[in-house]
Amino acid sequence: MKLKHLSLSVMIMGSALGLASTQAAASGYQFGSQSVSGQGTAHANGAEANDPSTIFTNPAGLSRLDGTQLVIGGTLVVPHSEYTDNGSKNVLGQPTGGGNGGTFAPKAVAAPTFYLSHKINDKITAGIGMYVPYGAKLDYGFDWAGRYALKSINLQSLNINPSISFKLDERHSFGFGVSAQYMDATLEQMADASSGLALGVAKGLPGGVTPGNIATAVGLLKAAGVRGDGLAHVEGNDWGFGWNVGYMFQLDENTRFGLAYRSSIKQTLTGSSTWTFNNVTGSMVPFGIPLSAAAAAKAKHPDASASVDVTTPETASANFFHQLNPKVALMGDVTWVRNSRMQQIDIKQSTVNGTAQGDLVLHQNWKDTWRVSFGSNYQLNDSWMLRGGVAWEQAPLQSDDQRHPAIPDSDRIWLSFGANYKINKQSSLDLAYSFIDFKNANVNYTDSCNPGGQKADGSLCTGNGGTVKGSYKTYLQLIGVQYNYRF
Repeated sequence: MKLKHLSLSVMIMGSALGLASTQAAASGYQFGSQSVSGQGTAHANGAEANDPSTIFTNPAGLSRLDGTQLVIGGTLVVPHSEYTDNGSKNVLGQPTGGGNGGTFAPKAVAAPTFYLSHKINDKITAGIGMYVPYGAKLDYGFDWAGRYALKSINLQSLNINPSISFKLDERHSFGFGVSAQYMDATLEQMADASSGLALGVAKGLPGGVTPGNIATAVGLLKAAGVRGDGLAHVEGNDWGFGWNVGYMFQLDENTRFGLAYRSSIKQTLTGSSTWTFNNVTGSMVPFGIPLSAAAAAKAKHPDASASVDVTTPETASANFFHQLNPKVALMGDVTWVRNSRMQQIDIKQSTVNGTAQGDLVLHQNWKDTWRVSFGSNYQLNDSWMLRGGVAWEQAPLQSDDQRHPAIPDSDRIWLSFGANYKINKQSSLDLAYSFIDFKNANVNYTDSCNPGGQKADGSLCTGNGGTVKGSYKTYLQLIGVQYNYRF
């Protein structure tokens, strides 16, 4: 299986440090938990460069850090998402039945972060960061109304990002980093075996696949006890490599500006696709096929090796920081994400023992997105600094018929609060809380294939057909804790 031009928004196949991630907190599959100190300002702090987490936002900021500094943090993501079905149908136009997916989002998951910086001399500072760049974790169960589009997805990732900065003079700094990125993904989707077999029987009737013959075939299969769904399981993993660069300009001792760019990363996740039809009952003997219904369905879907080409989107950011007075600092960030890399996912499955399964195509037509955030620090006293921030972030989806249950994304608003507590001269603790409110979203996604293995033009394909139609209500809470130490 091969997915071409899959701009990280991997729907079919998406770690280390034992990480787990949930429905994305940032646009698309990007995961907004790379820094707890940044979370406190809704990630408006790209030009603040107050700790080694600047490795992620702008590596040029390393030039502002003295000595050796360590950051260890974690973000607990607490999602709440509800789906309400509004008439999902299978490829035959019949209601799929089933529920709304229950609590398909996990109760809570954690994403770790680690950063270390060391000032080599007055001009050069080096560092390394490890964080979660992307993630998705949803499980709707075996019998929800949209099961033929998705049963579950679990995308996990880890980025290891060594970086170095060069301070040219008191005003100008440059930074550069490389990334080694690991991805591991698993997807499960129910297979509409009954409808597929019905289309096969109808094809053999005089006149072929007509509405009348389909109705006749459905009745005959029911009489033969043919019913139930199969399950497709796909998994894969891989490492990929990329780079990022940053520039920081110090206007005066209170004001600075930053520019940063992070490259795309190309990966090929390799693994396997497995099909099981243990829950499919009945026999195809009455229709001249000397097999059980489960065996007949399995014959069309042999297990195979699988791979998927993944290209994560580039990002470009511009930000500022201004120390208004000894107590108050203002900051802001604008980030552009090239999500338009994702237009169509073309999944190619290898032929096994002469059986060709055809391509699986997901239409997406994603657009580039923007994120705008503003934040502030307030120095309450020698021990406490308070933080706050707001952000608006676009979803890459352009219409309801391109929204897939694997990423029921929508525009969202961030409201964040944070604090830094100075334990002593060497150590401090960052705390952050964010509430992320997603705009209510509708899904009206139709599969262009059918479980008989054909598109409307007769070409081979793999899919279930049918339409997932419903609505989502979603919000997330992020709770972050970060320990900072200066050697």
